Amino acid sequence: MNKVIILDFGSQYTQLIARRIRELNIYSEIHPFDKCPEITSDIKGVILSGSKNSVNAENPYVIDLDAIATKVPILGICYGSQLITYLKGGKVVPSAIREYGRAHINIIENELFAGINVTEEVWMSHSDTISVWPEEFTILASTNDIPVAAFKINNSSIYGLQFHPEVSHTSCGNTIFKNFLYEICKIKPEWTPDNYINETILSLRSTILNDKVLLALSGGVDSTVVASLFHKAIGKNLVCVFVDNGLLRKNEFQEVLKSYKEMGLNIHGIDAKELFYNNLKDIEDPEQKRKIIGKTFIDVFEEVANKENDIKYLAQGTIYPDVIESFGQHSSTIKSHHNVGGLPEKMKLKVIEPLRLLFKDEVRKVGKSLMIPNNILERHPFPGPGLAIRIIGAVSKEKVDLLQVADSIFINNLKEADLYNKIWQAGVILLPVKSVGVMGDERTYENCVALRAVESIDGMTADWYPIPYDLLGKISNEIINQVKGINRVVFDISSKPPATIEWE
Repeated sequence: MNKVIILDFGSQYTQLIARRIRELNIYSEIHPFDKCPEITSDIKGVILSGSKNSVNAENPYVIDLDAIATKVPILGICYGSQLITYLKGGKVVPSAIREYGRAHINIIENELFAGINVTEEVWMSHSDTISVWPEEFTILASTNDIPVAAFKINNSSIYGLQFHPEVSHTSCGNTIFKNFLYEICKIKPEWTPDNYINETILSLRSTILNDKVLLALSGGVDSTVVASLFHKAIGKNLVCVFVDNGLLRKNEFQEVLKSYKEMGLNIHGIDAKELFYNNLKDIEDPEQKRKIIGKTFIDVFEEVANKENDIKYLAQGTIYPDVIESFGQHSSTIKSHHNVGGLPEKMKLKVIEPLRLLFKDEVRKVGKSLMIPNNILERHPFPGPGLAIRIIGAVSKEKVDLLQVADSIFINNLKEADLYNKIWQAGVILLPVKSVGVMGDERTYENCVALRAVESIDGMTADWYPIPYDLLGKISNEIINQVKGINRVVFDISSKPPATIEWE
């Protein structure tokens, strides 16, 4: 399959580049700039991301530009364009006026900007600018403040942009990517859900052969899509396990187990609540909680595997945002997931993750092609560690019971108000504080919970969802009146970034 490689220099927008390319039905992969893969025949282009760093730093991030340019076209974005200039002998200096936000570029007609207006609005985010450029450069665009907003190196397929075409504020961004990918790189748009399904099934069959696979099901979109892919690939050799870790939503274990049995899957339902509670006792650090949960899951899975014959693989529903956020390259690690960063170094089962290069909306598209019911495909994402990371501080059965009821009230109200499918993810967080309240003639000193609801495309960025005030009031009243132990409800209006979707 043909693809585009994105070399990541630590930009906050790198994942957006990958998404924009995939939206054009072309497969893309992100790699750290210092771990560029060999440019084989299936790689048709390379894109250099932006960066928080400067080419004028003491140890700038650099690549072997010429080695790549002799094989495929290159598009440098922001830092990527400055790096090309620096490596070709030009000069990059701190901007007299730092350009951040919307700007207007004036375009000279060329193949990269084909079909685009002479003047376009773009998104800038840079503190350095190109002041001296080599004679072999042709300027393709400029602004009122900077002379080089875009360029091409003559007699080559190397291009540079000082702005960010991947950001939605750049009105012509998709057209620029189309021109670069379709016309300059000559890539055909073949990355579709059906092609992905067919290639994945063939790959799974050739990898697994006659061995058995243990699949951890959660009831969510990701693990359900994984189950469908493996079921098509290896049939009865798929052994599904659904673990009640005591951290699921209210009645979720029974409802999900029933749904999977109706799908005809070979599934084992395991009650491991006490094991998880015991292992988590008195643990407050969120990263430690995640790792304990991850190890406990593996212990349960390996116990099942020991009772079955020929199980060699553990399948998981890890998706691309999990991978990106769990293993920072030249940007910071945001968190570890129990199914990515929480796995023990040594385990008997080999991990196999067929969705690890897909974004959430791509997983849903694959699920739709697999004919998975909408009630599963449209289900909100739910964190692998479950309610453990929505209980700030130590976890206990009493806290879980309280949170499950409050969460159920919140979610049911969103469904009744026809808001559930308009929201990417929603949940209740139990805060580690108590506050004074009054109920009847009595003074109370009870728990506080926060409501969290966000809208997003892939979970990489998110905005808080504006739930109507009257509905918030109804939800608050129901939680306080029906859940003994809660006397205060607040609403989280933080976006990602700078906050994250979950609190831990």
